[in-house]
Amino acid sequence: MIELHSTPTPNGQKVMIMLEELGIEWKHIDVNIRLGDQFTPEYLKLSPNNRIPAIVDTDGPGGGRYTMMESGAILFYLAEKTGKFLPKDARKRYDVMQWLIFQMAHVGPMFGQANHFNNYAKERLPYPTERYNNESIRLYRVLDNRLRDSAWIGCDEYTIADMAVYPWTKMHKERGVDKAGYPNFMRWYEAMQARPAVQRNDKMAPEIRERMNKATEGKETISLYDTKDNAARLAGATKN
Repeated sequence: MIELHSTPTPNGQKVMIMLEELGIEWKHIDVNIRLGDQFTPEYLKLSPNNRIPAIVDTDGPGGGRYTMMESGAILFYLAEKTGKFLPKDARKRYDVMQWLIFQMAHVGPMFGQANHFNNYAKERLPYPTERYNNESIRLYRVLDNRLRDSAWIGCDEYTIADMAVYPWTKMHKERGVDKAGYPNFMRWYEAMQARPAVQRNDKMAPEIRERMNKATEGKETISLYDTKDNAARLAGATKN
């Protein structure tokens, strides 16, 4: 059984989609990042970087519990464990790995920074706002170009690369990404939304988020964007 210790952010949803696609036994264990659950000693044993998601496989390699952090690595692990959604053909396999890493290195960080400076920065700063918004649009163009030549992002079959990218692209309309300008991306996006496992994820994610928001009512929350405070919390949690 897979324990998913997480919050339904895009990185958390990547793994949720994979688990739903696999149809294996799993459960979501809420890590309420607004309450600072990511800094508890118990969670830091699973994810020393105090980020979500992390998993515990109760039947890991060699038997017994095995923990993993980093959503891309988790997708790769689950694909290897089950023999699904990662091609055995060498060329296709390496293609999928390239595009999985593309998501981890570019789509996630750039879209995340754009979201921060658009919605959460204490003051509107033109340079970083324009920089990350422009880079996000460039990455949508990369995806559209790729999907002009390939049915799916990684190769000609549905893989973990698609699962990794999809949750990050849900806000494409806010960036003016539509069928007229990005027809290949939109064809892929609609194909993703047609998958039952993705539909289940899209239903579960807001339900989990609402449950976690209710858990914060009447409690002191932390700022996820105060990096100085977050560093101090990690230092305090790991102090010998």
